Amino acid sequence: MLNLIKKMRHSFVFKVILSVGTTLLLCLAVWGFFNIKDQKEKVMRSVSQGADRLTNTIRLGTHYAMMNNLREDINRIIKKIGKEKDVEHVRIYNKGGQIKFSNQNAEIGRITNIKAEACDICHKTDPPQIHLDLMERTRIFNSTDGSRLLGIIAPIYSEPGCSSNSCHAHLPGQKVLGAMDVVVSLKETDQETWTYGRWLALNIAFIFLMTSAVILLIVLRFVRRPIKQMVNGTRLIANGEYLTNIEVDQNDELGQLSTAIYKMGKTIEVKRKKLSKQMEEYQNLFDIVPCIITVQDRDYKLMRYNREFADKFNPNPGDYCYHAYKGRKEKCEICPVEKTFEDGLSHFSEEAGVNKDGEPTHWIVSTSPIKNDEGEIVAAMEMSVDVTPRKLLEEKLDESEKKYFAIFDNIPNPVFVLDVNTLEILDCNESVQAIYGYTKDEIIKRSFLELFADKEKGRYASILRTSAVMNQAKHINKTGEHLFVNIRISPSEYPGRKVLLVTTSDITQRLETEQQLIQASKMATLGEMATGVAHELNQPLTVIKTAGSYLMKKVEKNETIDDDILFTMAQEIDSQVDRAVKIINHMREFGHKSDIALKQIQVNEVLQRAFEILGQQLKTRGIEVVWNLEPDLPMILADSGRLEQVIINLLLNARDALDEKWQSPEYSKGKKKIELNTRSENKSVVVTISDNGSGIPATYLDRIFEPFFTTKEVGHGTGLGLSISYGIIQECEGSIQAVPNVNGGTSFIIKFPISKEQ
Repeated sequence: MLNLIKKMRHSFVFKVILSVGTTLLLCLAVWGFFNIKDQKEKVMRSVSQGADRLTNTIRLGTHYAMMNNLREDINRIIKKIGKEKDVEHVRIYNKGGQIKFSNQNAEIGRITNIKAEACDICHKTDPPQIHLDLMERTRIFNSTDGSRLLGIIAPIYSEPGCSSNSCHAHLPGQKVLGAMDVVVSLKETDQETWTYGRWLALNIAFIFLMTSAVILLIVLRFVRRPIKQMVNGTRLIANGEYLTNIEVDQNDELGQLSTAIYKMGKTIEVKRKKLSKQMEEYQNLFDIVPCIITVQDRDYKLMRYNREFADKFNPNPGDYCYHAYKGRKEKCEICPVEKTFEDGLSHFSEEAGVNKDGEPTHWIVSTSPIKNDEGEIVAAMEMSVDVTPRKLLEEKLDESEKKYFAIFDNIPNPVFVLDVNTLEILDCNESVQAIYGYTKDEIIKRSFLELFADKEKGRYASILRTSAVMNQAKHINKTGEHLFVNIRISPSEYPGRKVLLVTTSDITQRLETEQQLIQASKMATLGEMATGVAHELNQPLTVIKTAGSYLMKKVEKNETIDDDILFTMAQEIDSQVDRAVKIINHMREFGHKSDIALKQIQVNEVLQRAFEILGQQLKTRGIEVVWNLEPDLPMILADSGRLEQVIINLLLNARDALDEKWQSPEYSKGKKKIELNTRSENKSVVVTISDNGSGIPATYLDRIFEPFFTTKEVGHGTGLGLSISYGIIQECEGSIQAVPNVNGGTSFIIKFPISKEQ
């Protein structure tokens, strides 16, 4: 029973029915109460009006008899009316309160107390009231048997005929002569009222029961049933059966609610799947993330940890972090987890310990708080990244840096680290002091351009930023002495900035040696040209000797010489002397040892100067020289004297090749030829020296520029001519190669870059 009551108390349907039924019952009860009350008032008003009409009827019926003082008629009328149903009493009182007429004989003549109930209606005031409305003249009282009675008293007013009548004359000013009292029974009226009230109560009960039944059916069918289905559906959703269809065949709010619950279940299912997938992904990430993750409580006990931690440290169940990480028996002195619990912030540290294999391990630790719904810190997550390989690399890097600095400082060549924008020296090695005389402290923070001569700084500033190689640059050391260096430049990275790594090689001694070799080669070339030079000098000397002999003969014979002849001979002698002086000066300049100085020169002019020395010699040997020079060639950057030496070496080689070939009888009738060609193409100046001599075997073409390599017979060459020529061409940033001609002989092709100033 108690369970049933408890169940009903928690039943929504019971609460609805109870509240609706109670409200309905109260409404019906109030409606019935006021309905019965209204009905009673209507009945009483109707009865009162009926009794009042009866009184007026009696009064009108007895009026004639009263006017004529016909007492028997009055009694007969009153008694006859008193026999009517529900009429209890009909009385007529005189002004003194005496009952003059009544349907009951026993009451006739009885004097009533003027203050009695029937008379009190008018006589409660002094003087008595004359005019009263119906309700004031009506009274209700109980009879001896307990039934209710209704009495209406009606005043009998004086009429003009009454005061003049002899039967009961009264004073003319008297208005009320008496009163008529009619009493009717309310027994049947009360019975009808009670019957109506019972009928109304039964109707109210019927309406209440029927309405309650209808409400109950409606609630059970359209509320309880769908609610029960929705409750069952929501329970299934709560149990994880999200796609259960709630069948509510209604289109009202409950039907919409069931549809919404079904859609909510589908949405929850989708969200649950996503959440499950995310949880699975997060769990997988937690387990497979390539770092160590632990969750610790305030006692530093491991609540959770991922696979990486388990594999590395093999913790025991319920282990503490300091024991699992480091094998300690108590908390670390500096603990980032402790700090996180204290201030609720993330903290970082770098730790070292031993893994399960006993090997040293290094890791970087990061912590973060884990809070509950109230914002209280209940745990701390510690994430560690194993940096053992990085530590090992750092150690190797330290060793490598030490080795690098050792190598850097002990490289025999000076090495500079320059700022790419300002060319300021940021660092250098120890070899700088040995070559330049500056200590590290003296040269760092200075500009690298200070090592160049003042007039060359601007040119080298742009070359340093754009070139990778600079050959034979002239530097000035601390004592002001000049030295020649080859410079190698490579872009690099320096902490926080881009730099140029510059390495210099001191080639001063090498250049001096090369100069000596070049000078020796010049002397050898001069020796080879001695016969041709002698022949060149012999021609002007012959002219001078002939002119002198002629003059001597004329003087011995005392013969007169015409002025014209004398002037012509003097002019010829002067011209031949100038020619001899020019040849001697040219030979002296050629053999002079000069410094390296690259200048803008015209290649055609160098070819012509070289030919001036060898032209007569080639002519006497029957060699035809074919010129094909492009006029107005662009200027190149070279040393004129050295380039002339290269041309002379190549012409001498061509001469020897022609002589060698023409020693053979089969070529004795052929024509010896040397061709000199110049042209410009693709920002280069090309010089080609070709001959139709014996040529160079293909197996020797790759070696002819090697020092001391020669194809000539012993005693006829040093093997340095082409090697020195190759070096001179390289100094001018040019190239030289030998190619065989189709019709025999060899062509030497020299290419020079056009001067940038062009």
